[in-house]
Amino acid sequence: MFWDAHADIRRGAVQELVAKGGRGSGKSSYLSLELVLQLLRHPGVHAVVLRKVGATLRTSVYPQICWAIGALGLGRKFRCTVSPMECTYLPTGQKIQFFGLDDAGKLKSIRAPFGTIGLCWFEELDQFDGPEEVRSVEQSLFRGGDYALAFKSFNPPAMGRSWVNRYVLQPRAGKRVVHATYRDLPADWLGPRFLADADHLRQVNPLAYRHEYLGEVVGSGAAVFDNLRLEPLDAAALPAPERVYHGVDWGWYPDPWAYNAVAYDPARRTLVVLDELTRRRTPNRDTARLLLDRGVGESLRTGGLLTADSAEPKSCADYRATGLACRAAHKGPGSLNQSMKWLQSLAAICIDPARCPDTAAEFAAYEYARDPRTGEVLPGYPDVDNHHIDAVRYAVESVWRRRGQ
Repeated sequence: MFWDAHADIRRGAVQELVAKGGRGSGKSSYLSLELVLQLLRHPGVHAVVLRKVGATLRTSVYPQICWAIGALGLGRKFRCTVSPMECTYLPTGQKIQFFGLDDAGKLKSIRAPFGTIGLCWFEELDQFDGPEEVRSVEQSLFRGGDYALAFKSFNPPAMGRSWVNRYVLQPRAGKRVVHATYRDLPADWLGPRFLADADHLRQVNPLAYRHEYLGEVVGSGAAVFDNLRLEPLDAAALPAPERVYHGVDWGWYPDPWAYNAVAYDPARRTLVVLDELTRRRTPNRDTARLLLDRGVGESLRTGGLLTADSAEPKSCADYRATGLACRAAHKGPGSLNQSMKWLQSLAAICIDPARCPDTAAEFAAYEYARDPRTGEVLPGYPDVDNHHIDAVRYAVESVWRRRGQ
């Protein structure tokens, strides 16, 4: 299951490989092999392997790299030491060094003995403090040189709101995501006890099995949208909608301005999110121009609807002044619950994470709040991280308000 990713790396088409999945999926074994292979293929670069906590290096990634060296028949070509913790390729002097980010000072002062650091592996990515910390590390390591490849591996946390689950959904040129499970490996690699434990958990606790062994983001059992389908959308295969609905949720900072275009298929009771835009600190005239450039004006002239949050009448008027026929949403008692229940009642809400990453992340992570003392699910819909959800609600207001439909 890693062969296509390996082939893309060899072609130079991948600068970041994210490997995720459940227990026994082989992702760490694969990445350790790939890292050693790429070190040999690029004689001018060195590698750094990272864990959040340095004390875990000696019992995790260090023996994993040593295993990969042996599996590739290179034991006599490497010198591996624990003080300092590094593996040196003797023919060239290239090094694989190991660091924990609990002592970030050591990493800031790292220097390659020659050439550049072109390979980096973040093991257990979800244990790092967030994308800012990971980005800062990459900026420190990947300086100079014309080759850089980052590996990132983790078991997905159960909560969709986790930063690492949202990170996976964000598209980027040169980024490749691979999801693997133990079922992708030959059974004799895992052994009868591992397989028996997995099957037992599947029978007694299917939700825990899906999370631990299949690497699924199962949430806490309080997901608002259990009809969500995150999958690529083939534009050519989409039915021509009779009408495209557009929605805007006003925002500035830190809350963003959010826009979505959606199509509704009443026969299949399916809502398809077609497009999104997210901006911060952007004036109304500029976001209006974004929509006009997107063709929203033409859509409105051919029957489409643009509905925005009524909390800002001036912003709606600003849009109308630019030629965008912007309607204010009809808020009132119970309108939030009615619109949310309508969305939840659909057969499916389809979102392409590559096309609409912010919308996909919001819908996937949106959960009911829980009482911190009892853990019981609380009624109502949390008003947090729901800007694109609101934009979608406003977009289809004219649909869900039809009585008896």
